[in-house]
Amino acid sequence: MIMKIKNHSLLLLLFLCTGLFSFVSTPPEELPLNSAIPMAEFRMKDVSGKELSLNDIKKEKGLLVIFSCNTCPYVKLSAGRIKEYSDYCLANGIGCVLVNSNEAQRNEEDSFDEMVKYHAAQKLQCAYTVDEKSALADAFGAGRTPQCFLFNGTVLIYKGAIDDNVKDPAAVKEPFLKDALSALVTNHLPKKQETKSIGCTIKRLE
Repeated sequence: MIMKIKNHSLLLLLFLCTGLFSFVSTPPEELPLNSAIPMAEFRMKDVSGKELSLNDIKKEKGLLVIFSCNTCPYVKLSAGRIKEYSDYCLANGIGCVLVNSNEAQRNEEDSFDEMVKYHAAQKLQCAYTVDEKSALADAFGAGRTPQCFLFNGTVLIYKGAIDDNVKDPAAVKEPFLKDALSALVTNHLPKKQETKSIGCTIKRLE
């Protein structure tokens, strides 16, 4: 009975996240493939206390930007994979940053202090930054969390979901982001460069 209640609670959270709150705002058009990194010099506060830009975070092989947060059930379900792939990036010359654009929840669980706690609890090594007024999310046309954008040295080569089964990592058949990262490390383009991101809407201010 307890397990059923927990499952029903999670399903309700997922429904609320993707459905009821979808009216919060509509993001601009999503960044096209082969685009350069937008707002590459835009400085954001990182959980380290430093002010970082995407150019600061980018490494010799490229840059992975994941729009994320502390609260989204889809992010929570993907936490292990986000940790795994962000660590893989840093071990293979790819910069990685999680970007929290939930400006409408900045006084709640997506506050800077809560981000610091989340980063430590997840034992993340990558940057985790505050996107004030969702400016970077607007530049990317990002609409959901988690949503991934992978750049090689110059342009966008993959965008979309982490894989094809956010709810069950053991049931994943197409690890989109993993394949894209492997391709980048070997100086190739991913076989699949664009997928549909599924998750919570970014909570922009109206």
